[in-house]
Amino acid sequence: MNTAARQLETIGGGIAALQGGGGSVAALSNEARASSELLAALPPRYGEVLLNLLDRLESSALFSEESCSFSQKDLLDNLQTWADKARAQLPS
Repeated sequence: MNTAARQLETIGGGIAALQGGGGSVAALSNEARASSELLAALPPRYGEVLLNLLDRLESSALFSEESCSFSQKDLLDNLQTWADKARAQLPS
């Protein structure tokens, strides 16, 4: 497995952990932002979308679910969709 695919798997694991009630938004965000090989292997738009989703996820983590305009569950679902589409873009 190449480095980009490993980085994507790590991000996917972080998303799954948060969806399951564990994990850390900060850890997922730091891992995703540091995934330079993955982002270099994907079309530029993927990086823009990922950073936008991470910014909103970090913002949602600062507030209780009710007071935040971003639903953390919806953001995690969107990140999962992003990861699925990114996986399809990577050469196997």
